[in-house]
Amino acid sequence: LCRCYVEDRSSKVAWLNRSGIIFAGEDKWSLDPRVELEKRNPLEYSLRIQKVDVYDEGSYTCSVQTQHHPKTSQVYLIVQVPPKISNISSDITVNEGSNVTLVCMANGRPEPVITWRHLTPTGREFEGEEEYLEILGITREQSGKYECKAANEVASADVKQVRVTVN
Repeated sequence: LCRCYVEDRSSKVAWLNRSGIIFAGEDKWSLDPRVELEKRNPLEYSLRIQKVDVYDEGSYTCSVQTQHHPKTSQVYLIVQVPPKISNISSDITVNEGSNVTLVCMANGRPEPVITWRHLTPTGREFEGEEEYLEILGITREQSGKYECKAANEVASADVKQVRVTVN
């Protein structure tokens, strides 16, 4: 909800974004059904966007034309997105001594931090490896499940696993 208030009822109000005019007074110019004008009292002209997505991010301007002079108020909408793992390596079988690269790709806003963990009793974590976890000269002790966790401050982390079998 982007709030905008006017000083008196004779003011002319418009809501605009980078695409153009959204509302002119109470007339809706936008074809987007998610956008509506909210008026809880005669001096309020707030803009509500339902089901916000990343394409809604950007600057929104409330322009008020009074009898004296125009005033504008700007708000920048930042859209945050929970982390979601979009691609992870398939389970693999390799020979002992091989080099292994596991991949875990994730999306979100802000950009998720990727953490890899070998699911063993010690559960050693490999942080800062980004989406790739390289295991050079893999041993049989390093076989098992590896967990990829994608996290940002928006919502709970997304977690997926890949099994590495070492012959």
